[in-house]
Amino acid sequence: MLGAAIAALLAPPAYTQTAATGTTTGVVFSEYSPLSSGAELLRRLSSPLTALRITQEAARAGKTLSGQPINLAGERFATYVPVRPHAPAQRYSLLVFVPPWPDARVPSQWITALDQHNMILVTAAGSGNDANAMDRREPLALLAAVSVMAQYAVDPQRVYVGGFSGGSRVALRLALGYPDVFRGALLNAGSDPIGSAELPLPPAELFLKFQDSTRLVYVSGERDDAHLVDDMHSRQSLEKWCVFDVDTVSELRKGHEPADASAFSRALDSLLKPARGPADKLAECRQRIAAELRTQLALVEEAFTRGDPATATRLLGALDARYGGLAAPRSVELAGQ
Repeated sequence: MLGAAIAALLAPPAYTQTAATGTTTGVVFSEYSPLSSGAELLRRLSSPLTALRITQEAARAGKTLSGQPINLAGERFATYVPVRPHAPAQRYSLLVFVPPWPDARVPSQWITALDQHNMILVTAAGSGNDANAMDRREPLALLAAVSVMAQYAVDPQRVYVGGFSGGSRVALRLALGYPDVFRGALLNAGSDPIGSAELPLPPAELFLKFQDSTRLVYVSGERDDAHLVDDMHSRQSLEKWCVFDVDTVSELRKGHEPADASAFSRALDSLLKPARGPADKLAECRQRIAAELRTQLALVEEAFTRGDPATATRLLGALDARYGGLAAPRSVELAGQ
């Protein structure tokens, strides 16, 4: 049901392409999607108890979260579009790029690789590290994907999100929360561990899809020591949470800078490969997580039963941060006690 609903939202129209090719700046889009509403962003990208608190606070203030946080009429994007989609599929792939800088620009060293990989790149202005993630960076990336797919012949199975530095961290959040939109993520010198208060797990049906079909490609310079350590911790968290389709690309003699032409091309090579993952290992890993979650929920329930709300609340907060949407709806029910 989930897949069919998302496919309907993202299904490309039948058309003859007349939109611009090459590099274009100052692009204005007009396509909106329910996927980028405030309520949907909150459901997918926040833990259940955080979402509950924000929703309750909005209600007390007489506000609604159902609308769109972005007015596209005032936003500008940059795109790079190869001259024509390659045969035999006659469809492009798409990379939505989240930058750390405030302007919308396509890194010039990436253009050759974009041509070779039949890939459109789109990036938003006003989406740098100074912008709010939930209010701007994340909905802008989603609307960029929806808008490009409305104008060009894009294969919906080859839509990816990427970023550099702080933008890469946002890209990982989007890949985790929207695995039905993005089939993979290119993480260039920026990453976080998943399954934390900062990067909570999405609702169970979305996380299962993330485990099943999302590929993550890490790209960092060999001299970018701090971000290499971050990448290591991020990859370790992925393995702990049963996410196995992960690849790394190293850049020799590079520090903290956007991927060069060679590394970017190799990252796209990896990103575009068919999804892979050990089915038996995944099933066993999922069983382990389910058993751990049952144990933690039981501890919270026992604390409430014995009349110890302080301990129960503390345990529930820790459970919400660690398991996120996997613990819902039971975690939300317990919060109401």
